[in-house]
Amino acid sequence: MALSRIWAAFILVSIVVAGVRYACVPADKEIFSTMVTGRAGDTVRVATAAGPVGATAAGPVGATAAGTGSAAAAPGYRVQRADGIIGTCSTAVTLAIGLIGIMALFMGLVSIAEAAGGMRFLARITAPFFSRLFPDVPRGHPAMGHMVMNFSANLLGLDNAATPFALKAMESLQELNPDKKTASNPQIMFLCLHQSGLQLIPVSVIAIRAAAGASDPTDVFVPIVIATFLTTLASMSVVAFRQRINLFQPAVLVWIGSLSVLIAALVLYLRTLNADGVQSFSRAFSSGLILFIFLAVVGVALYRKVDIFDAFVQGAKGGFDTAVRIIPYLVGMLVAISMLRTSGTFDAIIDVLKHLFERTGADTRFVDGLPTALIKPLTSAGARGMLVDTMKTVGKDSFAAHLSAILQGSSESTFYVAAVYYGSVAIRNTRYSIGAMLLADLVSIVSSIFLCYLFFGHLS
Repeated sequence: MALSRIWAAFILVSIVVAGVRYACVPADKEIFSTMVTGRAGDTVRVATAAGPVGATAAGPVGATAAGTGSAAAAPGYRVQRADGIIGTCSTAVTLAIGLIGIMALFMGLVSIAEAAGGMRFLARITAPFFSRLFPDVPRGHPAMGHMVMNFSANLLGLDNAATPFALKAMESLQELNPDKKTASNPQIMFLCLHQSGLQLIPVSVIAIRAAAGASDPTDVFVPIVIATFLTTLASMSVVAFRQRINLFQPAVLVWIGSLSVLIAALVLYLRTLNADGVQSFSRAFSSGLILFIFLAVVGVALYRKVDIFDAFVQGAKGGFDTAVRIIPYLVGMLVAISMLRTSGTFDAIIDVLKHLFERTGADTRFVDGLPTALIKPLTSAGARGMLVDTMKTVGKDSFAAHLSAILQGSSESTFYVAAVYYGSVAIRNTRYSIGAMLLADLVSIVSSIFLCYLFFGHLS
């Protein structure tokens, strides 16, 4: 029910804001057309460094906020292409279809691993830790292995592998769920941890900064790792509190401490590399890990005399079915997000925030980076567009650009995660999970701002 109310609020608020802009701003008489049709020639106004802060990411998920200037734009603004409701519907379907291949591949691989006993092996190894966080999941259940694979993929920045593993984990947890329409405790804990986006190597953010010509693309590496670690601890703590799970058990503390040491060691090593070195190491390590997983799964399956190809095909069929099943959820959520974006709601919120902080006499440099924080819970790809736009409008080596980069790398998209993963198993009642994820987002924002001042407070 929470997701339904939020979705309805997105639509109602965007229409009201668009109506106010239509009535009060002479230059916005085409806003309704832009929101609905979003044709290639349509644009939305986006603030520049000379004008109000709060650029909105135009375009479908995955689009960048590059944009082009226009003489017709109001002073302090530029205009850029916007995709309306119709274009976003096509984008959602294209996105789901694009998932079919990678999901079929990895779900087929998971099917082989299950037949060979690999998931149960992973479950036994991680049982001392995960059995405390997921007390309702029986020891040795395949869901444990699926969750471990997902967390491992996220940790190493393997986004393409993380999604199929997460969907498979949700399906496994759904088998244990007594109420198929309501999210179970293990599903909530899993999705909140997944949404926190714990990662060791924020390759995509470093690559974006390198492509933009930042003087030191890797200088945000340490703040991002710390911020995402704090976000994960916040997610774990919030859900554990609601589910009455004691996190101060020795097994939990040992695992968290070991992970902290691992993160610190990797940070120290990668800090010795330049931007090209970090990206080269990440590509080699990530790709090598995927190939190692293939080698281990197929090798063990051959040893166990598993019918490998038949197991792969059966799992791959499940990947196709899941990709098709999430289309309605993607369409609904992305359309609502598109309406918020093209209606100018983000512009209004950012303008209000900046005026409020200016009145208090506080340092307002961080407000220039907040558009990324606002759109990140809605769409990670849109947040990437906001990062690009912030670097273009405020400066690629500015304080705001660094904050935007840290925010981009510190968590996953809350509403996208909820829509896709709950939708994949037809969960209707998400209980308190979205509230917990949004609270973790707040921790992500606050910690990112603090870390940015700590590391880059000298920048303008």
